[in-house]
Amino acid sequence: MLYFGDLLPYSDVFFGGLMTTVELTVLTTLLGVALGTLCAVLRQYGGASPRRIVASYVELIRNTPFIVQLFFIFFGLPSIGVMLTPWQASVIALTINLGAYSTEIIRAGLGSIPKGQVEAAKVLGMTFRQTLTRVIFVPAFEKIYPALTSQCIIVMLGSAVISQISVEELTYAANLVQSRNFRAFESYLVTALLYLGLAMIMRYVFKLIGKRLFSFRESS
Repeated sequence: MLYFGDLLPYSDVFFGGLMTTVELTVLTTLLGVALGTLCAVLRQYGGASPRRIVASYVELIRNTPFIVQLFFIFFGLPSIGVMLTPWQASVIALTINLGAYSTEIIRAGLGSIPKGQVEAAKVLGMTFRQTLTRVIFVPAFEKIYPALTSQCIIVMLGSAVISQISVEELTYAANLVQSRNFRAFESYLVTALLYLGLAMIMRYVFKLIGKRLFSFRESS
């Protein structure tokens, strides 16, 4: 028989786990997209060496399991003297993972900009930085924005893995609660609904941000 009342004494545990997941998501989304943007620019417009380095990074991350990346950072790096807390290791792992996937998404957007627009910017005397910020970035990000935001949500859902190194996020909270009251079905059902709600909220917030960022283009 299902009985969700047994979860009420642990509501603060669920809330704390939810807040940790939100904090990690916000931080790693900002850092991961920034890293992906930098790598995409290097791969699209950089020299041969930067392109090869970025391509190797992207292929390595996209073709290995996230949990292996996380364990390498948290358990492997200490063997060479790099000691990290579970929180630090999680932020680094999630950022690197999102950065690799967003690199290819953003690069696709950069590659979709007609060369004529870039050449016109050069004729007008714009520097490379001005061309990026005023001519390339806005239309490029507008095209790939849905795919990029979806990837951010996927990374948020994948953050459940970091419970394996004792980061007290949402899945860690569910594991803790069910180990104490043996209400595994109820605990994981509530956790699943919280992830679902968080994903829907993120999608709605991203939609509002997108409307604000690109509304001027629609009106022009």
